[in-house]
Amino acid sequence: MNEFQQFRDTLNQSVLDNNFVKLTLSKPTRKGDGLPNVYVRLVKIKGAEMFQFTYHYTTNDKVKNYTITEALSELEILLMDNFRAATLFTLANDLLIFISKKKKVSYRINAASFKNKLPETHDKPKERLAEAGSYLHHLGITDKEGKVIHKMADKYRQINKYLEIIEGLLKSTKLPKHINIVDMGSGKGYLTFALYDYLVNQKKYNATVTGIELRKELVSYCNDVAKKSDFKKLNFVAQPIQEYDNNKIDILIALHACDTATDDAIFKGLSANSELIICAPCCHKQIRQQVKGKEQESPLLKYGIFKERQFEMVTDTIRALILEKHNYNTKVFEFISNEHTRKNVMLVGSKSTKKSDTAKIDTKIASLKDAYAIEKHYLESLL
Repeated sequence: MNEFQQFRDTLNQSVLDNNFVKLTLSKPTRKGDGLPNVYVRLVKIKGAEMFQFTYHYTTNDKVKNYTITEALSELEILLMDNFRAATLFTLANDLLIFISKKKKVSYRINAASFKNKLPETHDKPKERLAEAGSYLHHLGITDKEGKVIHKMADKYRQINKYLEIIEGLLKSTKLPKHINIVDMGSGKGYLTFALYDYLVNQKKYNATVTGIELRKELVSYCNDVAKKSDFKKLNFVAQPIQEYDNNKIDILIALHACDTATDDAIFKGLSANSELIICAPCCHKQIRQQVKGKEQESPLLKYGIFKERQFEMVTDTIRALILEKHNYNTKVFEFISNEHTRKNVMLVGSKSTKKSDTAKIDTKIASLKDAYAIEKHYLESLL
């Protein structure tokens, strides 16, 4: 098609000049197709240069490799049928391609976004750790055919990110032959079910998983799904975190437990000498309420939004220091956002044989409390 001549010429020339970087297709014409983007890059396979297409579906990635002739043909089909925009990145400049509703093609040239080319290594598509088990259908994530329901794609991505994190943590954690896992504040159980399926059914761990949740209707719902899914060692209990009484907890999980419920969960993990404590804290109210009305010297605390974020960081830093004081190695990193909250920080403590310098840690906690006029962190009062 003549409309694509400029695109074809630029792409061919970029390959000849050895300055092709990548190509992205965006703005899908039909969102229901579940294909928001296609990414194209050059790779070398058995010495031959190929265009690698990554079809970035909402539920998974599919990868195909084409010669330049095949690639041009596929790109023109995709641009006519599936997408309204594309950007061809080269070291010389960026070529932006736009396709109107009436299929009219227009172009714009921008300054080059890249100074260097991408590595020409062949990547495999990212593995999805959550297999299409019946539990995903019972929880409303997949349809009867096992396809992810469009509106649940974010939740499915969150599950896979969570399992990826767990997989990494387990590699460096010493665990007994039978693992007892307790998920405190398990909610509707999406991540609890995924964890059980991944550990017990896929990885063949000898593990028991217990979900603790205050809302009785959710506990009944989750136990029903566990029965339908034949997850024999998965059980949900309706009670407050503070009342849960079991000193055999190898892995303690508390994701988005609100405010001091995170501290209650950490306390249970510390009391049980858990090998792994995994938290995604939420709703940091305790310290904020405690310092309300107190004059703060830091200019960072002049504005409400910064004040909120600062006290979230202070709350979680003290939690991490308390874990370190009890001989845990701590990590704080970004976790994919929960669909109901922007909180996406994960705090992980893994048991260490190395004895901590408690006096030094106490000094750090005291200086933080002094700096922000904090009387007491709730987790300290539990301990």
